[in-house]
Amino acid sequence: MSSLTITTIQTNLYWENKQANLLVLEDRLRNIEEKTEIVVLPEMFSTGFSMRPKDLAETMEGETVNWMKETAQKYRVVLTGSVIIEENEKYYNRMIWMLPNGQFAYYDKRHLFAFAGEDQQYTAGNNRLIAQVKGWKINLQVCYDLRFPVWARQQTVLPQTEDESSKSPEYDLLIYVANWPERRSHAWKTLLCARAIENQCYVVGVNRVGKDGNDIYHSGNSMVIDPLGEVLYHMADEEDTFTITLQKDQLENVRTKFPFWKDGDGFVISSL
Repeated sequence: MSSLTITTIQTNLYWENKQANLLVLEDRLRNIEEKTEIVVLPEMFSTGFSMRPKDLAETMEGETVNWMKETAQKYRVVLTGSVIIEENEKYYNRMIWMLPNGQFAYYDKRHLFAFAGEDQQYTAGNNRLIAQVKGWKINLQVCYDLRFPVWARQQTVLPQTEDESSKSPEYDLLIYVANWPERRSHAWKTLLCARAIENQCYVVGVNRVGKDGNDIYHSGNSMVIDPLGEVLYHMADEEDTFTITLQKDQLENVRTKFPFWKDGDGFVISSL
């Protein structure tokens, strides 16, 4: 069974200042001492959670995506986090999954935070993205998606030409990147644990710290949680770079000992 090493970067963000944020994040990456395979950045890591996409959006050939491409190659890691992207005259809160070889995939945030007007400025995505690294299947989601369990709900997969006994869970790890305010941090922490328990998977949640341009304080509370809902890592209020190795055999042991995932209801998620 394989292991997977992940580094989370919980940092303050300079409000709508791409150059300053990229410089800080470059420094954080440079100072990672452990060998790691995936580095997770917060939601809108180059700007903060801004509702000014007309002024801040980039294309997929823009500065921030190119920085991700160069940085992933330089440090030989998968780099992920969300960026404000313009495409076909629409704006997206796009989580990019950048490989060291320059190839990438992306997930557009499905649930837009109407309470802050995100739904008025951005276009919602319709499709989930489950990436793969070293045999691990990884479900990528963004911030407010956390409040909607159906969108993350574990499904079972039956390989072609195989019988029912060959069914397996759809994914092994769920990653959330966020700009989640401190005033609702109890919900953030509780729901991250709930997603791990109900989906019998590891969960990584990476949030920012500090005040944003709207004077909203973010306490971080980035977490790593195991498939039983036990917290393996939690950091509040402080900037922190943390590296952890997840073990596939521990995940499989939980799923074998407690095969609750087999009893789940079958369903189809609509893209509409």
